Amino acid sequence: MAIPDFQSIMLPLLRLAEDGSVLTSREAIERLANHFGLTEEERATMLPSGKQPTFHNRVGWARTFMTKAALLESPERAVFRITARGREVLKSNPSKVNVKLLDQFPEFQAFRALSRGTQATLATEAA
Repeated sequence: MAIPDFQSIMLPLLRLAEDGSVLTSREAIERLANHFGLTEEERATMLPSGKQPTFHNRVGWARTFMTKAALLESPERAVFRITARGREVLKSNPSKVNVKLLDQFPEFQAFRALSRGTQATLATEAA
């Protein structure tokens, strides 16, 4: 199996947190790698920069996006848990969680607008 993209990781990550327990990033990465049946080679595949495993990076982005949409919260560094909103999303039994679903939440819209504003500022400064 190929390493899943970050949006494919979102729903399994949210379900992993469903019981309300606090999870570490390391624990989530290991459990999700098992869920997706990743081989040792896939787990060890690095980003082109060589600074981080690709799967770790994608789990991190999935977590970041869901945190920005207030489906997950991070009570301290490198740990997270589900929020009431995250539980509500799971109750609706979505077939997938992706950027389109997250875009219904104002906090996520604000995050995206800020990201686009930062990109526009950087592009203007680079010109």
